[in-house]
Amino acid sequence: MEKLLRGLPWWVKWIGIPVIALVIFGSLVASLISLVVGLLFKVLVFVILVGALVFVVKRVTSSGSSGNKRDW
Repeated sequence: MEKLLRGLPWWVKWIGIPVIALVIFGSLVASLISLVVGLLFKVLVFVILVGALVFVVKRVTSSGSSGNKRDW
């Protein structure tokens, strides 16, 4: 492979081959990026919801144990 690429101009190695690869595999790369971003978003929403649930439960149980409902 190195011998094959050695005789080619620089623009073929650094522009032509990556453009061909993006044309062929572009939709695959886009779908993988979309999958990763979607998964990260779902993880972030999960962490926020669990944190809110823990906060509410701690707030309710701490005010309930003291007998003072005015804080809630």
